[in-house]
Amino acid sequence: MNRTILITGATSGFGEACARKFAASGDHLIITGRREERLGKLKQELEGKVQVLPLVFDVQDKAAVFAAIASLPETWKKIDVLINNAGLALGRDYFDDASLQDWETMIDTNVKGLLYVTKAALPLLIAADHGHIINLGSVAAKDIYEKGNVYCGTKAAVDAISHGMRIDLLRHGIKVTAIHPGAADTEFSDVRFKGDASQARKIYEGFTPLSAEDVADTIHYSASLPAHVCLNDIVMTCTAQADGIYIYKKM
Repeated sequence: MNRTILITGATSGFGEACARKFAASGDHLIITGRREERLGKLKQELEGKVQVLPLVFDVQDKAAVFAAIASLPETWKKIDVLINNAGLALGRDYFDDASLQDWETMIDTNVKGLLYVTKAALPLLIAADHGHIINLGSVAAKDIYEKGNVYCGTKAAVDAISHGMRIDLLRHGIKVTAIHPGAADTEFSDVRFKGDASQARKIYEGFTPLSAEDVADTIHYSASLPAHVCLNDIVMTCTAQADGIYIYKKM
């Protein structure tokens, strides 16, 4: 389709799957993340099909975000779709037991990082005259669960911010879609449980969760509709999951 797609958090999970999906349809990619080696491998894999520009930065770092976007070569300054994917959960603890550092990292990544990237890229989306912002939320935005506290709060913020963006950017003709996946088997749980693989695997026992490719397919579909059509808010789960709380497991 020869669009330019900016994807944050492209080194794993939904972001990496999105890069492959959009490249397969002929879109050029600006892929970002903290892990330079992984970005390099992804560029090497995809650049035979499309043009790929890696940018190494942490979305928590406001100065680095704005510097990276400002450094884009002129040929990359027409951004058609921004996919705000970078995000994480850290810990699953009762409120009184939770780590302040975990809270700050989630807020700085899931909320402030999304705001920094969007604010930096927005002039380029406005200039394209048909931009689309896709924000990755979570079913945790819709249903607050035990020991989810601040993670749920950050995703509820993404939900509200997406709604606010959609209203404020109407005058620029920019679409805003919020996509809220349920349980998905990616590195997400490994990060949440800080490398405890056995605890992370238990989350997905007894049912078939979403895959990163499932979510990427939905994101790609949302970004490929006619110019006058916008999917505002999508909650997607695997068949075994009813919402953010109820999952039927065959044990």
